[in-house]
Amino acid sequence: MIRWLEDAVAQDCGGKAATMGALRRSGFPVPEGFVIPFSAYLAAATPSAPPDADVHDDAVRSGAGGPVIPPELTESIARHLSRWGGAPVAVRSSARDEDTRGASAAGQYATVLGARDVASVSAAVRTCWSSLHSDRARSYRHGRARRALAGPAAMAVLVQRLVDARVSGVMFTSSRGHVTRIESAWGLGIGTVGGTVDPDRYEVHDDGTVMRTIGRKLTRSDRSGDTIRTRRVPEPQRVAPTLDDALANTLRGLGEGIADLLGAPQDIEWAMDGGGIWILQARPVTAEVPSPASATASSPLRGIPGSRGIARGPARIVTGPADFARVRRGDILVCRYTDPSWTPLLRVAAGVVTETGGALSHAAIVAREHGIPAVLGVPGATGRIIESAALTIDGARGTVDIHLAPRHPKEQK
Repeated sequence: MIRWLEDAVAQDCGGKAATMGALRRSGFPVPEGFVIPFSAYLAAATPSAPPDADVHDDAVRSGAGGPVIPPELTESIARHLSRWGGAPVAVRSSARDEDTRGASAAGQYATVLGARDVASVSAAVRTCWSSLHSDRARSYRHGRARRALAGPAAMAVLVQRLVDARVSGVMFTSSRGHVTRIESAWGLGIGTVGGTVDPDRYEVHDDGTVMRTIGRKLTRSDRSGDTIRTRRVPEPQRVAPTLDDALANTLRGLGEGIADLLGAPQDIEWAMDGGGIWILQARPVTAEVPSPASATASSPLRGIPGSRGIARGPARIVTGPADFARVRRGDILVCRYTDPSWTPLLRVAAGVVTETGGALSHAAIVAREHGIPAVLGVPGATGRIIESAALTIDGARGTVDIHLAPRHPKEQK
C-alpha cells in the first residue's frame, strides 16, 4: 500500500511524487518521504463514497466526503512514520493530472503541513483524497487540463519530512533568454505560491548577474507546534532581501541541473532552513511568464506582468465567496489575491487584477493556462478601482487603465 519515495513511478504515484523520487535518486536535496499510491485511494472507495463523488470546497479541509482509510493502511502509515520519531511532515497531493507537461493543476489540490502522528497524517491523507473532486479541481479539469488527463482522476499522496523554512519560494528555469526567475519570501512557501505576499523577485543571468526587485513582504507563515501560523513581518525585515547574489546563483545552478535531468524548463518550489536548500517540487513550465516591460506613463495603476494579453471590461470587486455570483462573463476580476478555490472564476473572467502576489504564484500560472491576462501586485487595487468601472488591463506590461464612462447625450448639452 505504501512505497518509499525513491521507488515512486508516475503510473502508480503521479507525476509529482515520481519526479521527487527521480531527483532524490539522482542526489538532489529532496526531503525523504513515502507515497500512498493510486491503488490505495481506489481500494478505499466505498459505494457510499465512490472515487468520483462530488466534494464541496468547504468540506475539503476536514476531509469530509472522501473515502475512509482502512485499518491496514493506517497501520502501514504508522510503521513508516516511526522511522522519523514524531518529526513534523508535509502531506501533499500527487494526482494523475498534476504536474504534467499539459497542465500543472497548480494549487488545485490539498496540502497539509505540520502533521506528526498517525491520526493527523491519516486525516491529512483523507483531506488530499477529498480535494480530488472539490469544486475547484473539477472546474480546472473541465478547462484546459481536461485535454491532458490520461485515464480517470485518481489521487496518490506524498508524505515528506517538513522543512521548517527560513526562506522559501519558486523558481522558473530558463528557456528563452537564458534567465532564471526566482520569487522568494520569509518563512514557509504558502504566501509566495498562494499570492498573499509580494515576494522578492530575482532575474539570474548566465553570467551570474542578478537583477533584483524587493517586494513588500508584510506577512510570513511558520510552523508553531502542530499548526501553521501567519504573523506580521517586523518593519525592517519587510524590505530586507531574502537572498543575496550568491544564493540566487546557487538556486539557478540547482534549477538548471534539474531541468537538464528532466529534459524541459521547470517550475520548482524550494525552501531553505539551517541545513541548506531543499527541493520540494518540480514540474514542467506549462506557459511562459511575460518578460518585465516598461509601463506607459499614462497608466494610473501598475503591477507585475502575470499573464500576457489585453482585456477590456467592467471591474468586479471580489472579496470572498459571497461575491462569486456577481461575476459575469467578460468582467475583470479585482481582488486582494486569488485563493485556489476561486479557480472557477478564471473560466468566466476576462482578466485578473490582484493587490498581492508574483508572476510565479499559483494564480498567475492558472491564468496563463486559461489564456487570460493578469496583472499582479497592484497596491490598493480594490480601493482605487470602483465597482463596474471600465478597465483595460495589459498582462504583458503590467498596467491597468481606468476609463471614464461616456456621459449620456442629454448630459453633454
